[in-house]
Amino acid sequence: MVVDILKHELVPPHEILSKQDAKNLLDSLGVTKDQFPLIPSTDPVVKAINAQKGDIIKITRNSPTAGQSLYYRVVM
Repeated sequence: MVVDILKHELVPPHEILSKQDAKNLLDSLGVTKDQFPLIPSTDPVVKAINAQKGDIIKITRNSPTAGQSLYYRVVM
């Protein structure tokens, strides 16, 4: 039995940022990549979306109070 982890109701959408989108994000926030929280390359969602070490992942979580919240993680 194979389960698609990306379709589970408790797993928020994860997206790998393109190099240009990552650069724009870093520039707009005035930070470097090493200032972002990390996510291990062994994380099941990281494996499912084929993210590579150094990729920035955008996680979109739904919130009853904030609507949507964006979180960013760097694959380690």
